[in-house]
Amino acid sequence: MSSVHVDIAGDAAAAATDGFYSPAKQKAANRRPTVLTIQRARQTLCAAKVKLILAVLTFSFIIYVSSKLSSFMGWNPHYPSFVSSPSRGGYTVLINSWKQSSVLKQSVAHYASCRSVERIHVSWSGSEPPSEKLIARLNEIVVLKSEGAQKTDFIFEVISGDQLASRFRPKSYPNTDAIFSVDDNVIVPCPSLDFAFSVWQTAPLSMVGFVPRTHSVNKEQNNVAYYIYEGWWSVWWTGTYTMVLSKAAFFHRKYLDFYAHMSPSIQNYVANERSCEDIAMSLLVANVTGAPPVWVKGKIYEIGASSIGSLRGRSRLRNKCLNDLISHFGSMPLVPTNFKAVSAKNEWLW
Repeated sequence: MSSVHVDIAGDAAAAATDGFYSPAKQKAANRRPTVLTIQRARQTLCAAKVKLILAVLTFSFIIYVSSKLSSFMGWNPHYPSFVSSPSRGGYTVLINSWKQSSVLKQSVAHYASCRSVERIHVSWSGSEPPSEKLIARLNEIVVLKSEGAQKTDFIFEVISGDQLASRFRPKSYPNTDAIFSVDDNVIVPCPSLDFAFSVWQTAPLSMVGFVPRTHSVNKEQNNVAYYIYEGWWSVWWTGTYTMVLSKAAFFHRKYLDFYAHMSPSIQNYVANERSCEDIAMSLLVANVTGAPPVWVKGKIYEIGASSIGSLRGRSRLRNKCLNDLISHFGSMPLVPTNFKAVSAKNEWLW
């Protein structure tokens, strides 16, 4: 009897190559997609990790550059102990009035119509007290011009002693963090005023205003510098400023406290020297923050007579104020900057 030898391995190999079904072939086919799927999942996970790392590094770099750029440009929204967060309410308009009843009426009527104004505080300077009729009329104007259901508060305060320096020492403390200090003959359109307020909210330490000024060093003798107070044309020519005047500027109400508690030598000097109080406030804020102010682009209008600003010899007086106050402060705290805040809504070119 002849024997038959069956080569099972050979048949399986032949089946794997000739297209016939076999269990081994089916298992190999089932195993291959699983391996490929795992490999692809690993590749996808690695790619996701790389993208996540790159995104974190990019975000960190942007934050770093932004902080350095903001510091360089004078926009440094960090808050000291007295500013826990930017103000979310409205603001107080602190009007410095100088014996101009008709101008004051126009000014109060305008600012009472601005939607974010919560209080109007008039500081009346002058040897002659205002009439009761004027005060009553101003109250009527505020009621008539106030927007919305919430009426604007109105306070009228007579400054004793005919001292401009007292404009920053109101007896009634403002109920808003933001103070807009303005002369009675200066009108800032409501949209520009609200934009400046939004700028101040991002930098509540700083003075934020519409009237920039600068200074220069004229000469230095015995290691003591002599500073020159420069007007608008120097700002226009150089693009650099170190102050914004309080005739149209926002600042935090705590600076009123700081102003009232300056050293007696500074307070006595400002009280005795006419028209130095705004320079003193600029030096005070710069001394507290170590940072420049913020100039906001916007049109302002002057009405009536500018009795304070038209005094003869004003340049000489301002130079004297600047140098004497720097001497009292002990150093030059003003910081130059070229930064200007501009509303993108009003600009065609970016």
